Amino acid sequence: MTSRPQERPESTPSIGTSVSPDDFKRAFRGHPGGIAVITAYGENGPVALTASSVSSVSADPPLLIFSVSSLSSATPTIVAASTIVVHLLDAEDISLARAGATSGLDRFADTSTWTRLSTGEPVYHGVRAWLRCAVVSRMDAGGSTVIAAQALQVDVARDLEPGEPGAALVYHNRTWHRLGEHSRID
Repeated sequence: MTSRPQERPESTPSIGTSVSPDDFKRAFRGHPGGIAVITAYGENGPVALTASSVSSVSADPPLLIFSVSSLSSATPTIVAASTIVVHLLDAEDISLARAGATSGLDRFADTSTWTRLSTGEPVYHGVRAWLRCAVVSRMDAGGSTVIAAQALQVDVARDLEPGEPGAALVYHNRTWHRLGEHSRID
């Protein structure tokens, strides 16, 4: 007896009504996200933005994803870049996180805080860790672009042993938080 492939419907059913933007934001306010600053170099110089959407996808190959909002002035440069740097922050890096999240601020005015890698990307000094990545995929998603990138180079300044609390920086309910031993529940 041979099995027949399942037939696909002629048309995809309608998704229906979505939740409101306010309800969606309200749901995610209670879902913390780790903080990163994404940098790229474009025609008009370096750009940076703070993101709470960075997530590892695969260790082999080393892939990560993040999204950038079309509302950010840095987005066109980051979306067009073939390589970017993802700075993974901890609580010691709060000033960089705030700078990347502040509109209209020249995030590269203090030249003592950053440099360009030999490959051209801007990198901030002293952050917990950074990864130089090649952009491998882009996907439009509502008012954002989701970017997948493969890590090409990594620098970890403040490493953690497995189970060590560290001082992770997270964004939760519109405020910055430090995770540590005090917030451990297991």
